Amino acid sequence: KSLPEESHLANNDNGKVAASSDKVNDAMTLMPQEPFHRGQNLNNGMPTIAKDAFSVNQTEIEAHRVNLQHLCRICGGSFKNDPCKRSHPVHGPVDDEMQALLRKKERRVTSWPDLLNKFFKIDVRGDMDTIHPTNFCHNCWSVIQRKFSNVPCEVYFPRKGTMEWHPHSASCNVCGTSSHGIKRKKQAPSPQGRKKLRIIADHARKIMYARSQKQVNSKSIMKKITNCKKIHLSTKMLTVDYPVDFVKSISCQICEHILADPVETACKHLFCRLCILKCLKGIGSYCPSCRYPCFPTDLVNPVRSFLSILNTLAVRCPVKDCHEEVTLGKYGHHFSSHKEKKDKGT
Repeated sequence: KSLPEESHLANNDNGKVAASSDKVNDAMTLMPQEPFHRGQNLNNGMPTIAKDAFSVNQTEIEAHRVNLQHLCRICGGSFKNDPCKRSHPVHGPVDDEMQALLRKKERRVTSWPDLLNKFFKIDVRGDMDTIHPTNFCHNCWSVIQRKFSNVPCEVYFPRKGTMEWHPHSASCNVCGTSSHGIKRKKQAPSPQGRKKLRIIADHARKIMYARSQKQVNSKSIMKKITNCKKIHLSTKMLTVDYPVDFVKSISCQICEHILADPVETACKHLFCRLCILKCLKGIGSYCPSCRYPCFPTDLVNPVRSFLSILNTLAVRCPVKDCHEEVTLGKYGHHFSSHKEKKDKGT
């Protein structure tokens, strides 16, 4: 080969080496930048995932809070089961109807937290909106209302105890259960059903008549059990001829004497303390008037206004040759003075 050809080949080889070195340099410059961009994209993706999880968690808590607004704080029942959708706030003053009942019973409670704490033993002052409902149902309201009213009826409470509330979790009872069930279709009453109802009504009348006869007999038995003629005052000792209904209201329903140390049962009947305790021990744990379940621990003192009226009634002293008229509140002191005179005379 001639010298010009050799120089031409050398120049071609040098050009190829320079081009390859430029490609390597370009690759080297691009290599560190690519992983840097990928890492940057990963770091940017982490906050978005955390934000999504946070937003999902917040939506679940908000849904849990909305579900709590449809449930009763005390029994856990749903407001949707009530046709009128009635509910009462847990916090704040009691309503006018309940306030009137509390005034009649001479109670000084004016707010729902105090009343719920005394009645259901629930302290709602430390409640949180995300854990506890803020209202209670009308059924629980009626339970309190029946307690303070004069209606002797059975109190229905849907649970054995009050509801315990927990924060929202994966196995949340509030969010996982349905709010109301399926209603059954009403069926038209058949002639056979009407006949059955008539038979049941006749049978009930016979039972009521038999019970009334038993009550007449049991009253005489209870009077024999108490045997308090020498201890309690007869209603004939009253100095004023009061109406019959008023005399019944101030007399014991067992011995029919004027109430001495009166007590009130859960069914709102009044008895002498000694008489009712003897009857509960001898006959059984029920009210002698209406046979409602009654225990010695259920007996409470009547309201103070009734006791003040009872103590201001004037009675004649039953002691022979003593025609003095004293109030019932001072009768005990007056009778003890007669005993002292008798003891001194002997």
